[in-house]
Amino acid sequence: AVQLMESGGGLVQAGDSLNLSCTTSGLTGADYDMAWFRQAPGKEREGVSFTGFRGWRTIYADSVKGRFTVSRDNNKHTLHLQMNNLQPADSAMYYCAAQSNGGHWYQPSTWEIWGQGTQVTISL
Repeated sequence: AVQLMESGGGLVQAGDSLNLSCTTSGLTGADYDMAWFRQAPGKEREGVSFTGFRGWRTIYADSVKGRFTVSRDNNKHTLHLQMNNLQPADSAMYYCAAQSNGGHWYQPSTWEIWGQGTQVTISL
């Protein structure tokens, strides 16, 4: 079965950094797009970043540009999200997603496979 597993979340203070990881299993090769999303309580799930298959293209939401960096290790089947200068507004459950159906990357309905999420909480 295809699975995605996120890790690396936690409770940190404003201005700190975290590095999230998403490990895939059951997917062969690297010919699939991936994305990071987040969802805060009472809010819709929003796209954070998009990474094209084999890392050919990367897109970031405006709210995280210049602070978040995504990288992809195709040999280890892992997607990373380096998050710097974290702010309370970044607090959310973070999810990785894989296999786009060709829709807009920032729409959750575009993605076919989801992980269970990892919680990120930023305190003042």
